[in-house]
Amino acid sequence: MPLLADISTVFVGREPELRLLHDHAARCHGEASGMVLVGGDAGVGKSRLVGEFVSALPPGTVFTGGCLQLGVDGLSYAPFTAVLRQLLRERGRAAFEAAAPGGLGEFARLLPELGDVPVQRPENRGILFEQILRLLDRAAEGGGVTVVLEDLHWSDHATRDLLVFLVRNLDLPGVQIIATYRSDDLHRSHPLRRLLPELRRAPGVEPLRLGPLSRAEVGAQAAAIRGSALTAHETDELYRRTEGVPLFVEALASAAVDRSGEGPEVPDQFRDMLLEPLHRLDATALSVLRVASVGAVSGLVEHEILHHAAGLPERELEAALHTLVDSNVLRADRTGYRFRHALLRDAVHEEILPGPHARLHMRFAQLIDEYPDSVPSDRRAAEQAHHYNAAQELPSALQASWWAAVRAGDTLAYGEELAMLERVLALWDRVPDARERVQGRSWAEVGSLAAGAAVEAGRHRRAVELADEALASLPEDDDDATRAVRAQLLRRRGMARSQEARGGGIADLTRALELHPPHMPGYALLLSILARETALHRIDREEGPDRVRLRELERAGWTSRGLAEKALALADPSRACDMGAAADARITLGGLHMQAGDLERGRPLIEAGIRHGAATSDPSLEARGAGNLAHFLRELGHHTEGLAVLEESLARHEAMGWASVHKTFNHQNRAEIHFELGNLAEARRIVEPILRNSSSNTHHTYIDAVLARAAAAQGDLAAARRAASAAERERALTGSRMNIVQLAVLAQLETDLAEGSVGAALSLSESALDRMALEAAHGYTWPLADVMSEAVRRATAPGPGSVTGRPAETVALARRVGALVAGVVSSMPSHGTAQEAYRASVRARLGEADGAEPGEVLERWASAVAAWEATPMRLHLAAARLRAAGAAVAAGDRSRAACLVRGAHGAAEACGAVPLANASADLARRMGVALGDGDAPPAAPSGLTARESEVARLLAAGGTNAQIAGELFISAKTASVHVSNILAKLGVPNRTAAGARLRELGLG
Repeated sequence: MPLLADISTVFVGREPELRLLHDHAARCHGEASGMVLVGGDAGVGKSRLVGEFVSALPPGTVFTGGCLQLGVDGLSYAPFTAVLRQLLRERGRAAFEAAAPGGLGEFARLLPELGDVPVQRPENRGILFEQILRLLDRAAEGGGVTVVLEDLHWSDHATRDLLVFLVRNLDLPGVQIIATYRSDDLHRSHPLRRLLPELRRAPGVEPLRLGPLSRAEVGAQAAAIRGSALTAHETDELYRRTEGVPLFVEALASAAVDRSGEGPEVPDQFRDMLLEPLHRLDATALSVLRVASVGAVSGLVEHEILHHAAGLPERELEAALHTLVDSNVLRADRTGYRFRHALLRDAVHEEILPGPHARLHMRFAQLIDEYPDSVPSDRRAAEQAHHYNAAQELPSALQASWWAAVRAGDTLAYGEELAMLERVLALWDRVPDARERVQGRSWAEVGSLAAGAAVEAGRHRRAVELADEALASLPEDDDDATRAVRAQLLRRRGMARSQEARGGGIADLTRALELHPPHMPGYALLLSILARETALHRIDREEGPDRVRLRELERAGWTSRGLAEKALALADPSRACDMGAAADARITLGGLHMQAGDLERGRPLIEAGIRHGAATSDPSLEARGAGNLAHFLRELGHHTEGLAVLEESLARHEAMGWASVHKTFNHQNRAEIHFELGNLAEARRIVEPILRNSSSNTHHTYIDAVLARAAAAQGDLAAARRAASAAERERALTGSRMNIVQLAVLAQLETDLAEGSVGAALSLSESALDRMALEAAHGYTWPLADVMSEAVRRATAPGPGSVTGRPAETVALARRVGALVAGVVSSMPSHGTAQEAYRASVRARLGEADGAEPGEVLERWASAVAAWEATPMRLHLAAARLRAAGAAVAAGDRSRAACLVRGAHGAAEACGAVPLANASADLARRMGVALGDGDAPPAAPSGLTARESEVARLLAAGGTNAQIAGELFISAKTASVHVSNILAKLGVPNRTAAGARLRELGLG
């Protein structure tokens, strides 16, 4: 492998390790030289870590060499020779001459191009070492250097001696040495193993043990390699197979997951790498190792069961095990043994010939029955299923797989349940009495259970496939039992499809409702699910299959509200499932009432659902209720009450050990409330850790939206655009749930406007308005209408900082979006103080865009300010006050404007909304108004003159020199001079960068 080679397209994790290296470099370069010893197993990412670190260092300050694997002994001084040759190439011969005033002869031992080698004397080695020390000291003058020595486990004796010399004698600041080594290669007699303690005791030497990646980091690395995100199942399998070793993640990331559970085979080159050290073992040790590889299916093989499987006398077995442990192949673990690495176990296992392979697996399966205590109960069924399957004892394999699935389902291990059920299905046709071995269930019923497990595991596409296969297998009989199974399969397929952009879930759920016998268990559950899904479903202007089915339901009286009420009416109190469905229906029904502004009817229903969840220890139901209640309280302007609901629920779940249940969703709700309260830093503090820990795409949509909005309001455009990325923009309009689409679009629009990309905001607004019936889900449509109308205002309204010569197509687009927004809001209700305030703001923005008279614009903004004052949403109030202040200036009411702009600035600063605070300061500066008692009016930012400030506003709005000249009645050449001066004062290279910086300063 090349030195410091990248093995992935993205560097994942390792923040603490990188921080340690950077901190160490700062100390070495400024205080005293030192070394970091980076150890870790093969493939764990040592070179990648060091490569990432040195890539951030100044050019010409990093010198790298690697030890070579050339048999037992390496090439003498190999890494230092490479370092010296790089120094010669980059610093020239003069650097060596300065380090060796008496001649370059000793250096020539390593670099023959420097001249003749002197006669060998005892002191030559000391001289060489001293000259290399001097060379490094001199090279470090003026900023410091970093020397990287790779693969120290292959180092020769001379290299190790020179390294020890340098560590002990580099007493001047400036030199950082980073040495990497494979810790798994250090057997007991390895020379580096004896040297490491000595090195670690030296001053300035820090050990850095590099461990494997976490599951989330494995998923991120694999996604970067594959170019697409992994499912939770794929991530679990990849993490299990690789144990977080990046080298193996790279090798296996693109491999298809084998449904047998064995996973993709270990690639040949890695198998060879893993098996090479085993060639030195004797035949008995190898035999025991192969037996252990069969038994260690879950990582650990117990000593007792290994003893019986190996069939060796105790003394021989112990001798073999001592050999394997001493060779660092197996590791003793209390009562058993583990392989050093899972892939080593796999490689050994794959070397076993077919006959012994089957016999050994059969033997282990039988031993589990003979010695049940040798395997923990939670692993017993799964291990036995694995062994029987590998031994091709199919009837026993099917039965054991069934009970393993039951066990997995009992422990909510849905991925494992799915894997075992799929094995049952795969074996079904080869086992004559299969139905008797799975408690009398049919193939379709097992397929339905598998589809349900796939839904719970987040493998929605696989759930659809399983449901399709099971539906096709059902007989044409029309008895109640068959209809119930068919309805159950359609329900599960509908739930899976509801999570996919292509939709189709509603059609399946409605068909299931038609088929399911009302008197049979599960009918109330189906009603409650359909009520919830129809309430959330996206409504498009162009009707698709799901929308057609919804209209048919509505005509039959089955609205979301009707479905929820029917679930409540039909729930059988004797059935726990029905009572849970009724509680879920209450939450849905309560949300529908609150969405319609009826807090008195809605809130008690949701609270009843929450109480049922708490009483029955159903944390998912309880958390859903809390999240929904808080959401609707926020929409109605009761932010503080909503926050209290969430914090009480989260605290209870934390105390109960249920914190992971809906934690992401409800923290998103918390963050959203804090955002609307103007607590921008707190909103980001809540969501940023969640993004690092959550793998759910749905959760990321919620969280990214809040993060993008908060970051944009703070003026952190880089963070906002990372959250509202180009990829997210492409997906923004593809979701099947209305609230997810609305949030994604909202995040994109607010980021666009923060960046000054008015055209992009208008384009996305038009697409959303044309495609979706936003008026049907007014909760998030109100903030959407507000930001869309702001884009229209910026594109069309005259005034300071605007450019009248915008492209005709942009103005036409703005007019069309404005008309669409006006049409949407005219048909929407506004419930609660927040929605009334949004209505007032939209009216004021569209009035500005339409060119209303200054007095009318001021009146509209005054109404908006009054409406926002009735809410706790101080950031929105500040923005309205700033617009009202501008309108007051235009209407000639400067005293009113001064009061408004001071209020806007103070609130914006308190919220940490830098762009809004800067824009307020800019208006105050233009008015000549002080922002505080006894203060002078704010000075222009970056030393801009008054005329440059005027030019800067137009520049930030995208104006060309000709447009700026026309607006300010100056020549284009004068405008060009002003623009050049502005670029220089801002320290930016071009107009685009200037526009971004000016918007940050409030001049956009």
